[in-house]
This record gives sequence, structure tokens and C-alpha cells, in this order.
Amino acid sequence: MPYGHLLPFIESHQWEIETRLPKLDKPGFAEWCDYVARDQCVRFRDDPRLIGYFYTDCPVWVHTKPDNAWRGALFDAKELATATGRAELARLATHYYRTLHQAIRRYDPNHLILGDRYEARAPLPEEVVRAALPFVDVLSFQCFSPPADIRATLERWASFSGKPVLLADAAHWAKPFTPTWPPREDRTHDTAVYAETLNSLLDVRACVGYHLCGAYLKNNTRRYGFRDAQNRLEPHVAAMARANQAALSRFRKELA
Repeated sequence: MPYGHLLPFIESHQWEIETRLPKLDKPGFAEWCDYVARDQCVRFRDDPRLIGYFYTDCPVWVHTKPDNAWRGALFDAKELATATGRAELARLATHYYRTLHQAIRRYDPNHLILGDRYEARAPLPEEVVRAALPFVDVLSFQCFSPPADIRATLERWASFSGKPVLLADAAHWAKPFTPTWPPREDRTHDTAVYAETLNSLLDVRACVGYHLCGAYLKNNTRRYGFRDAQNRLEPHVAAMARANQAALSRFRKELA
């Protein structure tokens, strides 16, 4: 199957609670990025199934979570109150995206660069996205929101950037369930909302895909997936497959 590969340039995920953030504009960071690209991209450069490379899930450019507030964000949000601060964020983000782009292209000229997978519900300064534009092929977003909000989010950033947009992670679960992590009980995908999301995305002409959040095999931590521990199909799979076929039929009709 086609796939995307995440390159571990930086542990800036919004749920990462153990790793200090690096100084992006220090020489050691560029050296590290070259090492990561040399180690991984050389192996992938000729793989016809690879679509492209991701960076960080939900990078903490200017926000933190309660469990990782100790390490701060990549940039102090208070600095955005001044033109000087916004210019500094633009400079830092440009350096970051240029450094990663150059590292990848030294070893792999063949695949797309899908960039960071931004958390659409967290603060995301336009300076960061604008800095990324020359160095990515797609803008990727995680967005665990109702379908109408997902559509509005993707339309906004597509209009802002002129780039294709990817719903890089989203899911909706059938209720009732306890909204904790790890889940306290088994969960199933809400197939009606899944179908609604697909149809909403077809209305966003710049949208190039939808990555469904969740494991393929259900395990004792995630407690949801497409197949159970005995490798049997979960009940929601058939309805999701029908939604996929309906979306594909609509897409073909609109192309005709």
C-alpha cells in the first residue's frame, strides 16, 4: 500500500513529556537533521510506494500541554505581540523548514515533503505556515472536530497558502465512551460521521486525502481498530467500506 514516513528530526509532539526541545538555529541541529536524512531517506529514495515524508505530529510551535509545560514551546507566544517578535518567529521557522528540506533533498530527490502535521485546534501563527510554504509540497493538519469544522479549517489554510491540504489525522467514535487516554472500554468508529467527513472533504478541492486515526489491529491500549486480536473484522468496517465506495463513485462522476 502507499504510505507516508515520519522522519524523527525533532521530538516536538504536543504529547511528548520527556524530551527537551533543541535550539533550532544552533549548528548541531543541522548536523542532526543531516544524520536523520542520511540514515533513513537513502533507504526510501527509490521506493515507489512511498508518497512522502512527514515531520512532527502536532508540533508545539507556540503552545504547550499541562504535562509538558516544563519544557516550554519552540517559541514564546508572548513575543508575537510585537512586530519584532513575529519577525523572529518567521526567521526561526524559515531556518527550520529550510534545514529539513535541504537535508532530505541531499539524499532523496524523488518523494513529496508533507511537513509537520499541525494540530488544527491549537494556536498556529501564520508566520510558521508562511515560512513552511517554499519547503513543503502539502500542508498537513490533524483535526478531531465535526466534519463542518474540518472542512472550514482546510478551506481556510488552502486559501491562505495556495497549497494542497491533507487531513493527516482525524476520527470520530461512536458513543457512549469515556473520553480518556488510554480508553477505558472498546470503541468503534462512528460510520455515519465518517461518511459525512468524506463527503465534506470532496467539497474541498485542494484536499488530497484523509488519514483515519487508529490502529489497523485493535490492541489492549488503543482498544479500537479494523480487526480484533483474533484478526476478525470489526463490525464498523463494512459500513466504512460502503462510505468509501460511495465517495469514490461521487469523485468519478465529478471527474467525468
